[in-house]
Amino acid sequence: MADKREMKLDLLPEDCIVQILSFTSPHDASQLSLVSTMVRDAALSDLLWEKFLPSDYREIIERLVLPIAFSSKKELFLKLFKPLLIDGGSKSFSIDRTTSKKCYMLSARELSITWSTNPLYWCWKPLLLHSRFPEGVELIMVCWLEIKGKINTRMLSPRTTYGAYLIVNLAGRAFGLDSLPSEVSVKVGDHESKGIVYLRRNNGKQELEMVIMRHRVETLRSRVDRGGQEHVLCERDDGWLEIELGEFYCDGVNDKQVTMCLREIKGEHLKGGLIVEGIELRPKLIY
Repeated sequence: MADKREMKLDLLPEDCIVQILSFTSPHDASQLSLVSTMVRDAALSDLLWEKFLPSDYREIIERLVLPIAFSSKKELFLKLFKPLLIDGGSKSFSIDRTTSKKCYMLSARELSITWSTNPLYWCWKPLLLHSRFPEGVELIMVCWLEIKGKINTRMLSPRTTYGAYLIVNLAGRAFGLDSLPSEVSVKVGDHESKGIVYLRRNNGKQELEMVIMRHRVETLRSRVDRGGQEHVLCERDDGWLEIELGEFYCDGVNDKQVTMCLREIKGEHLKGGLIVEGIELRPKLIY
């Protein structure tokens, strides 16, 4: 029976098999290459992997800080799994391994951070922790904390729900960051998602209960006033912490500006010790 199926597949033109495989995923196409010799050849063809690559991949390659060598479109696709610096090192680009959608990260230099050009308030420094960027910025001391990032939806994959994440760390001297909740938001056109987050590590059940007790009133007030949900700092595999600022849907039809923000501007207390790497945008799995 298998031989008969293989014979039928071998009767199809390669471009027809490529067209069929293009409706699957890169992973499925690789698995289906075991079905027959013709399918294997189609699954390795540049014609197929051109369809899996982002439509603007040539432009993206031209923006790379360091050129990459590849002998096939499949090899190029696999190399783009690793975040690569683009636009002079101010951003990174990669392809998500699970969804094959485009991912971007805006470096701290690409963000608008209030008073970040004043060395009395912020300190630009090399990042000792594993990072895709050579430098980040550490908060020395301010009372007004506001970090914003912007990107146009035309840079992203169409028909995709994205999450925006602020990538940070807390210095050993960090102070005042969790005295009040910080507001987080993502705005695209008329749509805006909002939330709050306490900038502190979750070091155990007892500390978490203390935080809940200490900030119960403020949290409830924030939820009522802004209608947002409470977010938490999550530890990443690379040692950094991430805060989900919000999510949005990119339809791929209309070019819209995405504005992402974290701010704590209501308290008059001083705060410091926040280290900022950047803002990452990656597709979310919708179940």
